[in-house]
Amino acid sequence: MMNKKVLVLIGGFSAEREVSLSSGDDIVKALKSKGYEVIVHDLTDVWKLIDVIKKEKPDVVFNGLYGNWGEDGEIQGMLDLMQIPYTHSGLKASAIGMDKYITKMVAKSCGIRVAPSQKMTARDLLQNGTVIPVPFVVKPVCDGSSVGVFIVNSQEDLLKVKYKDLDKDILVEKYIPGHELTVMCLEEKAYVVTELKAGEDFYDYKAKYTAGVTTHVLPAEIPYEISEICKAYAEKLHQRLGCNTVSRVDLRYNPEDGVVLLEINTNPGMTSLSLVPEQAKYAGISYEDLCEKLVENAKCRKL
Repeated sequence: MMNKKVLVLIGGFSAEREVSLSSGDDIVKALKSKGYEVIVHDLTDVWKLIDVIKKEKPDVVFNGLYGNWGEDGEIQGMLDLMQIPYTHSGLKASAIGMDKYITKMVAKSCGIRVAPSQKMTARDLLQNGTVIPVPFVVKPVCDGSSVGVFIVNSQEDLLKVKYKDLDKDILVEKYIPGHELTVMCLEEKAYVVTELKAGEDFYDYKAKYTAGVTTHVLPAEIPYEISEICKAYAEKLHQRLGCNTVSRVDLRYNPEDGVVLLEINTNPGMTSLSLVPEQAKYAGISYEDLCEKLVENAKCRKL
């Protein structure tokens, strides 16, 4: 039996392009160590990607893209139409998971606690304010890696909230203080909870991708019953959205608010600093085995 040919798709058009590029080398090395034939493509032009797919005829596309166009259902829909199996979640789970507002509605429907929030445009917030009292968090409805996130502790802090597109949909959400937690769900099972202790004000883009800025406490030093709630939330949302192979949920916990879901990542990061490979290793699954699982579980929507 011939080895599978895997096209590793990296780069892309989102604000998380550099994160995708930095994870590419590790993914390629891992797949080659498992005996796959690997092709790498930096997505800068859709027609070039189509040409590469037509020429190389990969068995699987490893989706190493993050953010808009990569994990929001766009590339998934294209690969569905081309009938090429791809890693991570499909169009529906990806689109819902990328939309924080819809994710919150789905989470609430299955008994997962979420923070009070209000969806509006950046223009509405800056002109009319919000009904949610300070402190609150402002973040794009559809972006990842904490891009464009602001914590507003006072009305003066609103002056710091800046978006190039004032008609951009944003989420204004009650700020939940306390433990910053994250849980990987791999093949519908959550193994462990990590606590993130950022040296900055919050776990922002810099904290996520700069070595030494954030301490990962694994397993999190929280009560057992709180850890079980976190894992149950991760498994429940993964299953409800129909995620494929792996996802990661981010949560906050304090005794007053309890465990509160922030968001789900249907295509979580795979850099050397990323949380999913770290939690997989804790569960006895190497980085190479994790990549192999993603490839072997790859699928597309059947016509």
